[in-house]
Amino acid sequence: MSNYQVRKAIVDLLLRIEQDSGYSHLLINNEIKSRKIEPKDESLLTEIVYGTIQRKLTLDYYLAAFIDKKKKIQPWVRMVLRMSVYQMTFLNKVPDHAVIHEAVEIAKTRGHKGIASFVNGVLRSVQRKGVPDTSTIESTSKRISIETSHPEWLVERWISMYGNDITRDMCQANLKRKALTVRVQPLKISRQKALDELDKLGFETRESEFSSQGIIIDKGNILKTALFSEGYLTIQDQTSMLVAEMLHAKPGMDVLDACSAPGGKVTHIAEKMENKGSIDAYDLHAKKTKLIEDKAAVLDLTIIDAKQGDARKLQEKHAKESFDRILVDAPCSGLGVIRGKPDIKYNKQEKDIYQLSEIQSDILEHIAPLLKKGGLLIYSTCTVDKKENEDVVEAFLEKNSDFILDTSLFEDLPAMITGSPGITEMGLQIYPQTFYTDGFFLTRLTKV
Repeated sequence: MSNYQVRKAIVDLLLRIEQDSGYSHLLINNEIKSRKIEPKDESLLTEIVYGTIQRKLTLDYYLAAFIDKKKKIQPWVRMVLRMSVYQMTFLNKVPDHAVIHEAVEIAKTRGHKGIASFVNGVLRSVQRKGVPDTSTIESTSKRISIETSHPEWLVERWISMYGNDITRDMCQANLKRKALTVRVQPLKISRQKALDELDKLGFETRESEFSSQGIIIDKGNILKTALFSEGYLTIQDQTSMLVAEMLHAKPGMDVLDACSAPGGKVTHIAEKMENKGSIDAYDLHAKKTKLIEDKAAVLDLTIIDAKQGDARKLQEKHAKESFDRILVDAPCSGLGVIRGKPDIKYNKQEKDIYQLSEIQSDILEHIAPLLKKGGLLIYSTCTVDKKENEDVVEAFLEKNSDFILDTSLFEDLPAMITGSPGITEMGLQIYPQTFYTDGFFLTRLTKV
């Protein structure tokens, strides 16, 4: 596939992601498969799409200096300009003249001579004058917003919670790609054996300190290995691995995962239980239970019973005090996983956070009676917003005197985490910049 065709595919992808609010990672994977993008072009396509989305507000700020405010620009033309300025400003792989040439060719083919001339003129001006200096922006929140391409309302919200420094670091971290991490299936292979096998294949790897099963992949495509396809390894972020590590589920226990899809955490729990006992795994959407079943099948785990069910109505399916362990990995805004799904930051609104916090509280209130006395409940999210995390837990504890925060959680955490800045009275908040993982919240409650 020619460079022109790759960039044409990129424009189409960027339009679909923005106009249809599609998930970038899913659309990119589908595009690569459907268009049969060659391996040598996959990384460039992925890098330009992710980078253009990640830097959208920054790129629009740059372009505004070269475009008359009154001029109406078609969405596809703006996408061509964004992706071109992204390459010219943040990438060194393709010379500016080649980037401009391909942008003009797309404009000619998709539009007409006038549009091509406009695109050429804007990009030549950017090349000649350089992009505007953002350091002159007086407002701190506005400057962070533009420099890191996060909506200003979100920046202001985080500043009110964490201050300027943590917010700036968090936003900067969200612009950087994190290393892929995988988890070994310990009933099939040891971590050391997996490391040795990956080393033979030319991978560059490290042990994760978050979990005894975790491996960090610094170099190598794990998707194209038999270790992955045959269920010896499964992809999971390191922070997500903490859930099963901290739940302390033992072989023979009865466990509930109230919001389970796509199944990464519940399969990890099953592995910790040595595939002995029972796990009831629910998801609100029936089609998503198939994801749990498929993941369990490839990992050869048989104790997971995946079913459709609203976590707020599970008392209709189970008697009180039925479970030794419960996981509530609550539906959330996802603001901790922006670096992997950059479109999230543009699609969320502040009102979504408040609506989600009500759902999270409802789930916790409903699920709590299903835990046995002396049992443990993990509440977790992949967000960094206090309203969805600490506030939900604090409100729950105020209403439910039969639950207490299990402070031994802080003693159980891996040594590298115990001194992290995110430890609070209500649990552990991991920021994306602390360990260059996903942002994640986790706490453990005991029923007394």
